[in-house]
Amino acid sequence: MRRARMPHAGLLLWLPALLLVGCGAEPTLEPFPPGAVILAFGDSLTAGNGAPREQAYPSRLATLSGHRVINAGVPGELSAAGMKRLPGALGTHRPALVLLCHGGNDILRRVGAETLGANLRQMVETIRGSGAQVVLIAVPTLGLGLRPHPAYAGLAEDLGLVLENRVITDVLSDPALKSDGVHPSAAGYAIIAERLHGLLRERGALVE
Repeated sequence: MRRARMPHAGLLLWLPALLLVGCGAEPTLEPFPPGAVILAFGDSLTAGNGAPREQAYPSRLATLSGHRVINAGVPGELSAAGMKRLPGALGTHRPALVLLCHGGNDILRRVGAETLGANLRQMVETIRGSGAQVVLIAVPTLGLGLRPHPAYAGLAEDLGLVLENRVITDVLSDPALKSDGVHPSAAGYAIIAERLHGLLRERGALVE
């Protein structure tokens, strides 16, 4: 009987990396340089409807992170309009990172999932083309019991994006954290900011 050969030493060195890839390692972010700007781009959930603007999640995240966070939220905006507005915002602010939380109005108006996904994809590609990093923030779908719309997780997996999939759904599922049927209260926005701050630290953007 022939003795089984031991794996080559070089292969042994690669095994941890291969196992990591096989386990689906979470995407990471590059550390922010000094003075880095964060652009929060979205609709009314970003603008902070339901609370004073200074209590919207971008303002609270600026306090938590120590970085300038631009609130580029436009209430009522559909993703098709956001896609057209995005290049100007990127050119004006030149962010290191974009927090992309868009599509809620598409869902409320029952725009097709394929259209929403295509518009979000185009926005991600535009952001990456500008040299900025992206964090995608999912919003809930319609139906009994809120759950994140599947377009966000699908896009994040396809493009290797850092995704905050639950926080908007979690906040809007708690009546105590809502100002109306579709917007958080100041307390809800505070939780969104805290979760995003934790995600940025966990994935390497904020080094403290």
